[in-house]
Amino acid sequence: MKKKVLSVLLSAAMAASILAGCGEAAAPAADAGSDAAEAEAPAADAEAPAADAEAPAAEAPAASGEAGKVLNIAAWNEEFKTRLTDHYPGYEVVDGTHGKIGDVTVNWLITPNENNAYQDRLDEILLGQESAAQDDKLDLFLVEADYALKYVDTDYAAAVESLGISLDETKDQYQYTKDIMTDSNGVLKGVSWQGCPGVMIYQRAIAKEVFGTDEPEEIQKLFADWGKFNESADKLKAKGYLTTASVADTWRVYQNNVSKPFVDGTTIQIDDNIKKWAEDSKDLYDRGCTTTANQWTDDWSKGFYPEGKVFCYFGPAWLIDFCMAADTEGSVAHDGGWAATEGPQGFFWGGTWICGCAGTDNGDLVADIMRKMTMDPDVMKDIVLKDNDFVNNRPVMEGLASDPEYHSAVLGGQNALKMFCAGADKIDMSNLTAYDQGLLGDYQTAMVDWMNGNFASYEDALDSFYKAAEVRYPELTH
Repeated sequence: MKKKVLSVLLSAAMAASILAGCGEAAAPAADAGSDAAEAEAPAADAEAPAADAEAPAAEAPAASGEAGKVLNIAAWNEEFKTRLTDHYPGYEVVDGTHGKIGDVTVNWLITPNENNAYQDRLDEILLGQESAAQDDKLDLFLVEADYALKYVDTDYAAAVESLGISLDETKDQYQYTKDIMTDSNGVLKGVSWQGCPGVMIYQRAIAKEVFGTDEPEEIQKLFADWGKFNESADKLKAKGYLTTASVADTWRVYQNNVSKPFVDGTTIQIDDNIKKWAEDSKDLYDRGCTTTANQWTDDWSKGFYPEGKVFCYFGPAWLIDFCMAADTEGSVAHDGGWAATEGPQGFFWGGTWICGCAGTDNGDLVADIMRKMTMDPDVMKDIVLKDNDFVNNRPVMEGLASDPEYHSAVLGGQNALKMFCAGADKIDMSNLTAYDQGLLGDYQTAMVDWMNGNFASYEDALDSFYKAAEVRYPELTH
């Protein structure tokens, strides 16, 4: 049954590229990825094992016998490769697609996310896992939240406990990061070094000009709910500023606060908060307070610079430090011109999870990588201090949140970790479904077409969404 679930989802071709990575163009208003390295990720030149669609899913987490000499890791960008290179003890770089850990060669199978290429390649490898030669077997693969359930609820992802990692070892990780990777039987199938609670990131200079202050507590009062957000948008418009760079910027905030999943059984359902995003966004667009630019395009990212005249973006730590041109002279981030506040609603965006692959012949090494990279407090703290990431360790993050020496240069010296920590504890993944990536992208595309005048009404746009969704997932109805 679990293989059947995977096969159905493979045939559905989850093509929407929601979490695709900084710099990658997406469908209109669709989200993009969890890390700036996506745009620079080269296509892998290492060979993957051939697919065998008839092979049964591997049940065992590790092959018997001697440990393998090659550790094969599938990913869509360079983020985890960089983390492993910089923080895993004893990792040695060999070349662009290979490394060494002791006597084991690390083979990176990196396929950019664009046009669903990463998932397509991963599916091919997994379907051929059991029949693959020992050193061709996949050992680790990475997934994102929007399609995690596609893999978690199959036998291809090894149970963390089957690798020798006890659940007690994950006690300091934020619960939502474990919920995402827990299958329908309550079994944990993957772990992450990263937490991705989001905040509203606003320009200090614009705040001072329009509202007379750039203090986060005062700005929060003006944007504490969507009614106040929309009222403040008028004041920004009067001074010649956009509130957000695109209607896509608020999508995650609304979508993360739904009261029901996108699919109930086989029935597509539209939550009131999803509809509210479309209606509020059209109103803001019609009033000239935002645009319908695609995320990760130049029209969207021009707000990273003062001349772009964009007041705010919504995002987690990775957006602030990896995607907002912090290293580019003249950008708002380079000059420490941003600040952060909670905004109208809490949300999360992105994240990367490490899955041990069933059939791996390097189970001990896979487990050690998981422990070091997601459970070792010294490594976790090192990632925060060196990479400005928000890590998946509550004690480490709470300690830094109260550390008077810790601050963000991009945020003008602000320590925003307390609000990130508070947001991480509130994230609820109970409404996640295996269909989310495709459906969320199709819904946004239809609604942006409505905003741009291609449909006469919300109902017409919704009908277009249903038609697209049922082509993508023929098993679903509405």
